[in-house]
Amino acid sequence: MLLIRPIILFLVSVLLGGCWFTSAEESTCIQCHQELEHVSATHNDCVECHGGDATAKDKDISHRGMFGKKNPSDPKVWDKTCGSCHPYHLERVKTTLMFTGTGMIKGAQETWEGVDGNLYSSTGVEVHNAEGEPVTLAPVKELNNLAGELYRKGCVLCHVGIETNVVWSGSHASGCAACHFPYNDNATYQGEDETVKGKWPYSASHEMQVLPDTQTCTRCHSRSGRIGYSYQGLNDGNNGFVPTKDGFLGPIVAGGRRNLTSIAPDIHHEKGMECIDCHTSRDLMGDGYAYENMYLQVEITCEDCHGSATERPTFETVNRENDEAIRESQHYQRQVQMGDALVLTAKGRKYSNVFQEDDKVWVVGKRSGKRHESKVITKTPEHSIVGHERMACYSCHSQSVVQCYGCHTQYDLRERGRDYIKQQDTPGVFTETEDYRMLYPFPLALDQRGEISPVTPGCQTFVTVIERDGSRSKDGYVALYKGKQQLRFAPFFGHNVGKKAVSCDECHTNPAFVGFGQHVIEGDSVQATLICEKSQDKPLDGFVTLHDGTLKAFSAITRDNSRPLNAEEIGRTWAVNQCLVCHSDPKDPIYQKELDYRVLDDCLARPASARTFDSSSD
Repeated sequence: MLLIRPIILFLVSVLLGGCWFTSAEESTCIQCHQELEHVSATHNDCVECHGGDATAKDKDISHRGMFGKKNPSDPKVWDKTCGSCHPYHLERVKTTLMFTGTGMIKGAQETWEGVDGNLYSSTGVEVHNAEGEPVTLAPVKELNNLAGELYRKGCVLCHVGIETNVVWSGSHASGCAACHFPYNDNATYQGEDETVKGKWPYSASHEMQVLPDTQTCTRCHSRSGRIGYSYQGLNDGNNGFVPTKDGFLGPIVAGGRRNLTSIAPDIHHEKGMECIDCHTSRDLMGDGYAYENMYLQVEITCEDCHGSATERPTFETVNRENDEAIRESQHYQRQVQMGDALVLTAKGRKYSNVFQEDDKVWVVGKRSGKRHESKVITKTPEHSIVGHERMACYSCHSQSVVQCYGCHTQYDLRERGRDYIKQQDTPGVFTETEDYRMLYPFPLALDQRGEISPVTPGCQTFVTVIERDGSRSKDGYVALYKGKQQLRFAPFFGHNVGKKAVSCDECHTNPAFVGFGQHVIEGDSVQATLICEKSQDKPLDGFVTLHDGTLKAFSAITRDNSRPLNAEEIGRTWAVNQCLVCHSDPKDPIYQKELDYRVLDDCLARPASARTFDSSSD
C-alpha cells in the first residue's frame, strides 16, 4: 500500500499536466536537442506540445506535423496545444485586451475617423461582455481606413497575437509564449543546445517562466505611456540618440533608437515589488469577458491594499479547497492556505498574494516571497480632507506623468509598409515626429470613474496623408472627436508614485495642474505659452483657457463621462490659496470640515489689532 500511493499520485500529476512520456532512449527530439532546457516539471514530452514524430530518425520526417514550427503556443494552433491541457486559461486569454487589442483599435478610431458602431479585434472572435451578452469582434483586417492601417502596421507589434522579432529590446513570441518564454534584447536563444544556440528569433531559454518578471512586461509597456520605464525610474526623454552628458548617449540604450536617463522610481519598485505583485492574472490574461477599454478590464485599485479615507481594505477568508486563489498561488513562494484572509480587489475577487494578518495588510512577492506591509491610510487626516473625496490616489502621489505633446503623423501611400495582420506589404508607410515631451507638472481632469486624475495627451494627432500622386489629401489635419475638431487628453496612471505627495500649495497655486499648461498670468487671464504652428490659438499642453475671467475648454478628455474641470471646480481649487497662506499643513484640523471661503474676508475686514490667525480656526 505504501508503494501504490506514490505511484497513483505520480500518474495523476502526469494526467493533470496533460503530458505523456517518450523515453530519452527512444526520443529523437532529446537525442538531437540534448542540452535543451527542460520546460517544467509538468511538461515532459516534446510531442505533446510541439507535435511531430519523436521516433523518426530523419529530421524532416521527425519535424513533419509540428505545431506552429518552433512555437506551439501561436494562436493559429493553441487550441490543439496549450488549450488542450489549459482550456480555462486559453478561453480567458482569447478575450483579454492583450490579445484582442479592442481598446487600442477603438481609441485609434476615435482619434482618427470616429467609431463606426463595430468593435474590432486582431482576429475575428465571438465573445461575451461583462453582462454575459454575446459580442462579435470583427477582424481588424476589415477596417480599411487610417485607424485600421495604423493598428496593423504598428500597434499590433505590442500585442500577443503575433510574433514581433524586429524590435531590439522589444520583441516577443506570439500567444502564450509572449509572456512565458520571453525573448532577450536580440531575440536569440541563449541556452546550451547547439542546434539552436544563438539563433534568431527564439526565446532566450526553453525553460518556461511561469511567473513573468518586470522586464518581460517592459518589452511591450515601454512605448506610448512608457509605464514599464517610469515604474523602474527610467525616462526616454529624447527622440533618438541625443547626447545627454559629455557628448555621450544616455546610460541605457532602448529600442527604437532611444536612450534612457534616470528619474525617481515608483516606490513599489523601490521596495522590490514586480508588476505581477500588484496586477492579478485577470488583469493580464482576462477573466473570460471582453471589454472595450483597459480601465474596465483592470480590477485593482490603490484602495484595495491601502484603504480609502473612510473604509479599510475588505477581505474574505479562504474556506474551500478548490478556491481560485489556492490554484493561482501554486507556483508562488508563499502559497495560499485554507483559513487565509485574502484582501479583495475592486471587483470583489480575492487577491492570491495579499493577506490580512493581525489588522495589517501584507503584500507577498509572488516570485520573491518578500513580505511588504501595505500602510492603511483610512481616517488619517491628510487623506480625509474635505473636498478631496473625488481625488484619485495617484493625483497627489504621482512623481511624474509622461506627456508627449504634438504628434505629427504622416501616412505616405507612395511607399509600401508591412501589414503584420495580413502578413504582406501594402501601400502606406507611417512616420511621426513630436513637438514636446515632459514629466511634470501634469494636468488633472475628471476621469471615467468620476475621479479627478492625471491626464496625458491621447493622442494629439496632426494627420498628413500623401496620396500616390504626391498630393496631400490631409495636411496637419486635426480629426473630429464628438463632432468637433479638437485635440484629446486621456485619463492615465503613470506608474510612478511616491510616498511624498505633491504639496498642497503647489497643486492649488499652479494653473498647469488644472489644465492651463505652461502659461503666463496677466490680470484675470491665463495666456498659454506652448503653441504649435498647427494650433496657433490653442496650447498643446493645456485644455482650458481663461480670458477676461471667462473659462473656455477647447480639448476633449476621452473615455466615457470624462471632462475638464469646470469654472466652479477650478474656482474652488484656487480659493483654497487664501487658507494655505497660513494653513499649509494638510493635517491641519481646518481641512477636516467644510471650508467657508468668506471667513478670510471677514477676518481681513476687522481691525489689525483684533486679527488672530490660529491653526484651529476656520
